[in-house]
Amino acid sequence: MDIPPEFVPSAFSELLGCRLQRLDKGVAEVTLTLAPQLRNRAGKLHGGAMFSLVDTAMGLACSSAHGFDQQSVTLECKINYLRAVSEGEVLCVAKVLHNGRRTLVVDAEVLQGDKLIAKAQATFAAL
Repeated sequence: MDIPPEFVPSAFSELLGCRLQRLDKGVAEVTLTLAPQLRNRAGKLHGGAMFSLVDTAMGLACSSAHGFDQQSVTLECKINYLRAVSEGEVLCVAKVLHNGRRTLVVDAEVLQGDKLIAKAQATFAAL
């Protein structure tokens, strides 16, 4: 995996434990391991932690599409949580569907093995 020299991980994603696995033009893959501090009251991966994983991967996909010298921000994001995560690691695969002058549309899936855990779509503003 070639990581551009201008890539700087966010302190927040590092705090959560997000780890970049793959970065190609318009595509990012980021993993997150379920740690005790990421559990909800039921002992499952907290939805907010999963959403943060999705937003991180989508933002990286945007940056890889338009270049790390240009910033983008999330305008809106919709997520469907399909399965609970009790243990292990999840992988978020984010892909840019539309890379316009002003906006980007990004699709993401959260997977655990061959199981779909969550599906999301977002719009980002190119600044």
